[in-house]
Amino acid sequence: MDYGYVRVSKDKQHEDRQLVALQDCGIPDGNIYVDKQSGKDFARPRYQEMVSQLGAGDVLYVKSIDRLGRNYDEILEQWRILTKEKDVDIVVLDMPLLDTRQGKDLIGTLIADIVLQLLSYVAHTEREMISQRTKEGLERRRAAGVVLGRPKGALSKTVKLSGKEEVIRVLREEGTNWAQIARLLHVDRSTLVRFAKSRMADVA
Repeated sequence: MDYGYVRVSKDKQHEDRQLVALQDCGIPDGNIYVDKQSGKDFARPRYQEMVSQLGAGDVLYVKSIDRLGRNYDEILEQWRILTKEKDVDIVVLDMPLLDTRQGKDLIGTLIADIVLQLLSYVAHTEREMISQRTKEGLERRRAAGVVLGRPKGALSKTVKLSGKEEVIRVLREEGTNWAQIARLLHVDRSTLVRFAKSRMADVA
């Protein structure tokens, strides 16, 4: 039986792209599980429900490894549980080398393990690096006397972004791309870019 897993960080984010990719693989909607929750751990209701349904010979599809999670150690542990203990195959659509249906010989398994560890590490450190850059950038601005936050009395029409102009500005100055900032702030990239253009003309 084929299953699919989709994760977005917050309700405001759209899961359409992931859903379409899984549906294109022929996975029925009833076998696609969606969580709208952070990837910092695996205490997610729909994920846990899905795992309880998975059995030997089943195949789990995910769009990318960071949709599975963003905690390095827990990604590796969940991968072990699914593939070794439950005998489930996993297919990561954005990374063909992470398809446990293929290359079940020693070399194939070794390559898949190396790729898995590398991508899990990237997913984990991306989250940590963005958080650290934001913290350091804001500290520099405070030290320079910049007043952070939304001015008193300002109306918050865009609840997710109002008052976060300095955070966005710091991240852009540190080289963070729009997609990464959108994930950090739990908004769509298009919403973030429109907000920046209308409220922050100095930010490229």
